[in-house]
Amino acid sequence: MSNNRSGSFIGGVLLGAAVGTLTGLLMAPRTGRETRQFIKKSANALPELAEDLSTSVQIQADRLSESALRNWDDTLDRLREAIAAGVEASQKESQVINRSEAPAEPNPPILDRL
Repeated sequence: MSNNRSGSFIGGVLLGAAVGTLTGLLMAPRTGRETRQFIKKSANALPELAEDLSTSVQIQADRLSESALRNWDDTLDRLREAIAAGVEASQKESQVINRSEAPAEPNPPILDRL
């Protein structure tokens, strides 16, 4: 679920950047020549920007993966503890039940007590 939100966020950022760039170009108070030079410089910077974005996404993915692994390990530890506690409680209850079901020793006859 977290990876889906991250992908949606990154997609939104890229879409917003594209819309903002297009709007800026259309509303810019520059001449056509200046705008073309700006676009050329921006296009030349795109590979570096894409590499930086890729690196950032990879770092975030690694962090999420490590976090998920830690959470999974913690969950497994708690589950093992709960199972061990359940087994122990079951064994104790079984011993209590076995003691209460054991037949009581009959009282010796009155003559034997004398």
